[in-house]
Amino acid sequence: MITYIGLLSFTDKGLQGIKDTTKRAVAAREVAKKFGVNIREMLWTMGKYDLVCVLEAEDEQALAAFNLATAMQGNLRSHSMRAYSAGEMDKILAKLP
Repeated sequence: MITYIGLLSFTDKGLQGIKDTTKRAVAAREVAKKFGVNIREMLWTMGKYDLVCVLEAEDEQALAAFNLATAMQGNLRSHSMRAYSAGEMDKILAKLP
């Protein structure tokens, strides 16, 4: 599985329905599974981003499809970043001269 960090911000539509944000999160976990994505952690935050998620996906296409399906709902804007574990980073560093 590939690990990603998702940085999410509410749209105006998402803020209008903010009282349903935790219900939407439960639904998002179910939808994610259908795309081969596991939402390992979802945290509501204060600051530049409204939510931070740790996700695991079978491949990049699975995450991209899930992100597009989520965006189509109109409640969130997202930014995804590839994340590496220490073991994965060690393998990357081993390739350096």
